[in-house]
Amino acid sequence: MTDPVKDRISARIAEAGPALVQLSNALHDYPELGWQEHRSSAAVAAVLAEAGFAVEQPYLDLPTAFRATFGSGDFTIGFLAEYDALPGLGHACGHNLISAMSAGGAIGLATVAEELGLTVEVIGTPAEEGGGGKIELLERGAFTELDFALMAHPAPVDVAEAEPFAVTHWHVEYTGRAAHAAAYPERGVNANDAFLIAQVALGLLRQQLPKTVRVHGVMTNGGEAPNAIPEKTEGRWYVRAETTEELIELEQRVINCFEAGALATGASLSITPESKRYAEMRTDDEALDLYRANALALGRSFDVDPAAATMNRASTDMGNVSQIVDAIHPYIGVGGEASNHQAAFAESCVGPRAEQTLLDGATALAWTAADVSCRRHRATAD
Repeated sequence: MTDPVKDRISARIAEAGPALVQLSNALHDYPELGWQEHRSSAAVAAVLAEAGFAVEQPYLDLPTAFRATFGSGDFTIGFLAEYDALPGLGHACGHNLISAMSAGGAIGLATVAEELGLTVEVIGTPAEEGGGGKIELLERGAFTELDFALMAHPAPVDVAEAEPFAVTHWHVEYTGRAAHAAAYPERGVNANDAFLIAQVALGLLRQQLPKTVRVHGVMTNGGEAPNAIPEKTEGRWYVRAETTEELIELEQRVINCFEAGALATGASLSITPESKRYAEMRTDDEALDLYRANALALGRSFDVDPAAATMNRASTDMGNVSQIVDAIHPYIGVGGEASNHQAAFAESCVGPRAEQTLLDGATALAWTAADVSCRRHRATAD
């Protein structure tokens, strides 16, 4: 038995398909880093404006954020769009597809907004890859008017439920004193040694950490020349845990390891948050069940190799949104052997299979939003 509402939604998404694919490809071909997504955010907003949405950009004084709105119903659905890329890897996390799926889902749902009593929004959220754009928006009052928020994220395979770690992002810097490494070594304070000691301490700490915890990072500056004792070293480090509460308890143990490097060498230490903490996800279980059913109806499958299904543990600032708004954040597969944050995964996010994923994701999201709004309206009426 067909559903006239869902048929109209899917027909509208299919009609918009060429523009959505063009949008995804344009973002993929011109990747922009967090807080610098001027061209990307404008491109997503333009597709929505062409579809009849009223666009506000910048949004809440963030230059690369936007809000696009359609309809005036009393139940507000928010599709979230991400469009930042990864340094050196381009769209190896598939944010080009996220934007196109959210735009497509919103365009499809707008077709039935009046009869379902909906306001449909797309909120463009910058700097998900470590910058915490959604948290900045939250602190400026975004998302609070939404009744339901959703987005879908590319992965190697389909996984319905997001179970992300809470995460802290830090910029770590040691400052020592430069000196000639052969002629005057006693005059130097080796900032590189400080980082080495910290990483050894962190490696030993990992033996005592629970399996729900991750600690990892990179050194971004390790000195300038082998015959000069490094005066400054820098790095970016992430600490992840199952919950925000567990994360806060863990942070000081990790800081102690960095402080050990400073104490042992005499270098000074600076640890600066790169964003607010990302929270764990609170999933709307009823909405997630509806998404599963809709994805299955489109021919998607959740019968996948568990080893390929772990992208759902990746941290996201969508977790912070889910703390105040009913939300889902499913993962949708693009196939291939590569996984997120590998260069080859960027190539999996364009081409025929990615385009089908785009249309499936947009349709499943829009169908789910329609189902949720109908159920919640019915519950309110009862």
